[in-house]
Amino acid sequence: MTFLYKYKKWMIALVVLFAMLLLTIFLKIDISVLFADLHYVTDLLNEMFPPNFSIIWENNIVISSIIQTIAMAYLGTLLGGIIAFVFSLIASNNIFRNKWISNVSKWLLSFIRVIPSLMIVLIFVVAVGPGAFAGVLTIIISTIGTMGKLFTESLENLDPTSANSLRATGANKLQIYKFAIWPEFQPSFISNLLYCFDINMRSAVGLGIFGGGGIGYKLYLAMRVLHYKDALALITCIIILLLVIENISNFIRSQILR
Repeated sequence: MTFLYKYKKWMIALVVLFAMLLLTIFLKIDISVLFADLHYVTDLLNEMFPPNFSIIWENNIVISSIIQTIAMAYLGTLLGGIIAFVFSLIASNNIFRNKWISNVSKWLLSFIRVIPSLMIVLIFVVAVGPGAFAGVLTIIISTIGTMGKLFTESLENLDPTSANSLRATGANKLQIYKFAIWPEFQPSFISNLLYCFDINMRSAVGLGIFGGGGIGYKLYLAMRVLHYKDALALITCIIILLLVIENISNFIRSQILR
């Protein structure tokens, strides 16, 4: 036992490395391809440089696609966050007293959360057609699953003192929610929602490649018709856009938490 405890970290590291080796063999990954066929990557990079940034101001569709991506993430986050908040109120055992309904709500949120976003967008693309509407619906569903879990955990970890004090004075449920639960939950709600918006911006770009609209769809079209210089310009715009959104979101969240 002493020997196992002394070399436990080394044994764990060996097990992890051995598992990686087995998975590499199972997936038939040939690392030598990265070096043998590296010239294909360099040829592609040569075709992409220099990026054609002129399409940004010469083509109004690019600007509208960027705005469309931001709008998709905003609508999806806001609507999904509101629905997730309602679900979390029902799923929280300390707020909703019917444990059976709370457990069913938790199970439903878990079920929604495990569905991959790409699977959801493909379903909506078939149902409503490709475009921003399919992307917004996908982000709403993903936000419900992700934020529902976070909101439920935050609500269940609230200090019950304020709610119990109001309940003892004869306050009704609406008054308890308004004056005890919401003021304490509000910073967590807003900060988590901003964090979710940051994530959904990245999701909106990725979903566009699969028919969800926005700048991601324009990037897909540029790559498909071999306009690599245009594609690199779009990639650069996407990176700058995500960095700006992330910094704004982090700043606002830090001010709220402070």
